Amino acid sequence: MKQNKKNTSTLLKKPAGIVSIGVVLLALIVYNIFFPEQEAEPSRAGLIPVELVKTIDGDTIKIMYEGKEQNVRYLLIDTPETNHPRLGKQPFGEKAKERNRELMNSGKLEIEFDVGGKTDKYDRLLAYIYIDGVSVQEKLLEEGLARVGYVYPPNTRHLDAFKKAEEKAKKAGIGIWTLEDYATDRGFDSETYVEKKPETQPVSGAKEAFKNCTELRQKYPNGVKKGHPAYSEKMDGNKDGNACER
Repeated sequence: MKQNKKNTSTLLKKPAGIVSIGVVLLALIVYNIFFPEQEAEPSRAGLIPVELVKTIDGDTIKIMYEGKEQNVRYLLIDTPETNHPRLGKQPFGEKAKERNRELMNSGKLEIEFDVGGKTDKYDRLLAYIYIDGVSVQEKLLEEGLARVGYVYPPNTRHLDAFKKAEEKAKKAGIGIWTLEDYATDRGFDSETYVEKKPETQPVSGAKEAFKNCTELRQKYPNGVKKGHPAYSEKMDGNKDGNACER
């Protein structure tokens, strides 16, 4: 008789346990329906909010940092020059600068330092740049307006990600990668690709006066046709509409 009582007690406890588990599961389902899990915001660890003063070029800006204006050179990337004393203006330099300016004015600016030195030999801060948590360096690389460059360990925290962004632009053949052998490990080949200045056109109605054909040919080696500002009938000996032709 004692054994039967024990079995009966065990049988009575089992349904109660099952009901308890069911109640817990039901509560979890209801909670998830009314309180769905929120996506975690991007980590802001190490990011320092700063105020933009101005955009200098594609990879340099001026900011307010620790109470004073300081230039910031973007870590691990290089964009073509816009006004270099020796290299002058390079292809895609202005586009990189304008894109950088556009990004700088599109959201909250933050910088991030790496584990190495914080400044270069020109006393510029060296940092990673973010707008609303998105890497500006990666953006410029992905859009073909920058190359990976100036890699000096230990400041290499985001090097792998930057190389992937650069490779993406290379494969797409956009920006600086449309010019063969322009972007190199040493920089941008200015000798191969030099932006040509547009030829100045004579002002409409203006006349150019030359004493004789010898003087005219110094500027126009093949002579000029009738209607050209330098054309003169006195230098068109055979009256064929070409002055000082050879």
